[in-house]
Amino acid sequence: MGFIETGFQGLWIFEPKVFGDDRGYFYESYSARAFQANGLEFHFVQDNQARSSYGVVRGLHYQEHPYCQTKLIRALEGTILDVVVDCRKGSPTYGKVFSIELSAENKKQLLIPAGFAHGYSVLTEQAEVMYKVDRFYHKESEGGILFSDPALAIDWKVPAGQMILSEKDKLYPTFAAGNHSFFF
Repeated sequence: MGFIETGFQGLWIFEPKVFGDDRGYFYESYSARAFQANGLEFHFVQDNQARSSYGVVRGLHYQEHPYCQTKLIRALEGTILDVVVDCRKGSPTYGKVFSIELSAENKKQLLIPAGFAHGYSVLTEQAEVMYKVDRFYHKESEGGILFSDPALAIDWKVPAGQMILSEKDKLYPTFAAGNHSFFF
């Protein structure tokens, strides 16, 4: 199993070792032992799964303290552009954006520490996404950043006229106007 640094402290790309032959493939999508051997120790409490069609943009979401979540994201079907924004005040990458394509084909996963806003766009006809979290959802602690914040200049790789968003995601404040309580 391979862990790749992203240049954002605590944000890791995980590439599992895939064993394939003419019958198909096998891989460990998660092993606490492998993560712990790399200094990454989490107690995941819930798996979430979502299915969406092309053009759906979900995010940018987070949960405030003490309910902030670490997430491990992967695509079970299709391809997504996974996007995070570092909201940890004092971080060298505070306010910076990181994105990566996660797909059923490349089997990459993104480990997102607490203190990041997270979202994704669907780049294929359909995508099914699964992610682990280390804290349960707490509605009163949810927050977000406007997906189209001009200061962040995120290219979701979906034309604006084809984006499908929830009403809630259209109303979040910009990064600068947000009230983030995360510290590095």
